[in-house]
Amino acid sequence: MEQASIFPGRIRLGMVGGGEGAFIGAVHRHAARFDDRYELLAGALSSSAEASQRSGRALGLERIYDDYQQMATAESAREDGIEAVCIVTPNHMHAPVARAFLEAGMHVICDKPVTIHSEDARMLKALAEERGLLFAVTHNYSAYPMVRHAQQMVREGALGDIRVVQVQYAQDWLAAPLEQSGQKQAAWRTDPAKAGGGAIGDIGSHAWQLADTITGLRLESLAAQLSSFVPGRVIDDDVQVLLRYKGGARGMLWASQVAPGCTNELRIRVVGSAGGIEWAQEQPNELYWTPLGEPTRIVTRGSAAMNAAGARTSRIPAGHPEGYIDAFGALYSEIATHLLARRHGGDPGAAQFPTIDDGLRGVLFIEAVQASSRTGGCWTSMPD
Repeated sequence: MEQASIFPGRIRLGMVGGGEGAFIGAVHRHAARFDDRYELLAGALSSSAEASQRSGRALGLERIYDDYQQMATAESAREDGIEAVCIVTPNHMHAPVARAFLEAGMHVICDKPVTIHSEDARMLKALAEERGLLFAVTHNYSAYPMVRHAQQMVREGALGDIRVVQVQYAQDWLAAPLEQSGQKQAAWRTDPAKAGGGAIGDIGSHAWQLADTITGLRLESLAAQLSSFVPGRVIDDDVQVLLRYKGGARGMLWASQVAPGCTNELRIRVVGSAGGIEWAQEQPNELYWTPLGEPTRIVTRGSAAMNAAGARTSRIPAGHPEGYIDAFGALYSEIATHLLARRHGGDPGAAQFPTIDDGLRGVLFIEAVQASSRTGGCWTSMPD
């Protein structure tokens, strides 16, 4: 990525959560090091002090803390303390951890959904603004090159007036009751007190944010049905939503974690008056573009047909596939550009990433879906 050398230095980074047995913590650590723009210096990597110490030693950290409050206090008192914290805990801990580090004067990079209650998201937004701190939310799919390419196409009017948006995120890993066997990831993700929402919070939020990123449309209202298909499960594992956008566009969202044959099937179709586009995360280097009345074209990552927005987050030559970790790395690099620009008093240029504003809208979307489902699928307004 060309922007990686605009501002010198590395961001001093800390991590809360992501210790032994955690999938997403390792992903964030790899992403942060992808373009050599961060240095992980400190961590409180588990809710267990013993596990936190063990996990920190395994990573070679020198500053390992028993809990996040201890970490925020100690790091804020150090001249060489961390500048930003990455939060990769279960969802219910996002708000208290983020609040502690914002109050300690540190920037926040938080996994999604940003909180499990909208009042907490509003509190964090107000606190970040009050302290003048950056708050990023790691919706990593928004940083795929072809997603950025599609976003620019829509903004430039290539599709005309948007008419229909179809987005889905389907998996099969929870088709059996894994939580009943004590599987760690399944256990907390199917616990309403820790997850906040099942399929809608875990992957439906990604589907919503992908549509939000590409189209730029604002949701007006929705009608939703949450289902729990696995016997004994107390949280949704499938969601179907009808969408009404401001301006007249209509949409549909399906998210499921009980769909055999679907491993990580995130895909989107956007139809406009002048043409349509399709993108699938499992084939991320190709975007299907069909101008009205013309044959379908395949725009590939790194090709001459790619626009500037797509090229921005593309880092290797055409023909070499880029995927999940690359997109995460691109997102972290975009965040670093903003943080280093602040440090040096510079302009971050076109660097973009989801912020606390996107995080708040995501939580409001989840809550609106849940509210609609409780009323039997009645149309429910999307709060501002």
